[in-house]
Amino acid sequence: MGRTREFLDDQVCVVTGATTGIGREVARELALMRATVVLGCRDATRGQEALRDIVEDSCNDRVMLLPLDLASQASIRTFAAKLQEKFRQVHVLINNAAVWMAERLESPDGVELTWATNVLGPFLLTNLLIEKLKESAPARVINVASTLARGLDLEDPEFRRRPFDGMAAYAQSKQALRMLTWGWDARYEGSRVTFHAVHPGIVNTELLRHSKGFLGAVARPLFRMLGRTPAQGADTIVWLASADENERTSGNFWIDRKIKKCPYRDLAAIDRLWALCSEGTRS
Repeated sequence: MGRTREFLDDQVCVVTGATTGIGREVARELALMRATVVLGCRDATRGQEALRDIVEDSCNDRVMLLPLDLASQASIRTFAAKLQEKFRQVHVLINNAAVWMAERLESPDGVELTWATNVLGPFLLTNLLIEKLKESAPARVINVASTLARGLDLEDPEFRRRPFDGMAAYAQSKQALRMLTWGWDARYEGSRVTFHAVHPGIVNTELLRHSKGFLGAVARPLFRMLGRTPAQGADTIVWLASADENERTSGNFWIDRKIKKCPYRDLAAIDRLWALCSEGTRS
């Protein structure tokens, strides 16, 4: 993986979903650049394994683990508070954690789990950290999205009235994450905090571990055979996290270090989504 800056000694970088897959590789690369890296992990045991592995590989002891379950708003609030207690600045937030569910389950807050984890979680965490990011500017927020983005139903995002479909739930969550990226970009224009949505490619990760039927029987083996490695999937994310200020522009969708045209920029729809997420994360 080519690096755009040799050292990131003065940078504090937060990576969600850093236990395995893309998030773990992103955290490893940032640690190799000597950044201070905070791993947000739901599973404490696997998080400790990732922490030991990253520290050993990078010879960087400025890597730490903080518990974070993006499906739980109480966990997100605790994580954000601890992070701000420990660090005077936060320069990079990478919203990577995501789920793809085979059946409709609910979060501890009673929200459909895909919507809670993939949309409300990043929305709440980013908004809780936005003032710290502004104070630390130049800073950036990188949202791991997907080209599988479509079908957002703002009238029923939690599949309370529709039959649940795991692919549809995942696809609409990734559309929503792109739209939120444009929303943050518009709201914080001029703040020197930049916002990016990234498609990492089809990557052989554990995302489909809960899938059944066709996805379980066919898609998982294809991902294993044809998918990118997590390190390859992490490349553009790490590049955006470490690129010099003049190499980044805000409010874009990135694939393989290139800006790609992206729909879902209807301002009225973005405002409706923002209001829905604000209501869904109100304490």
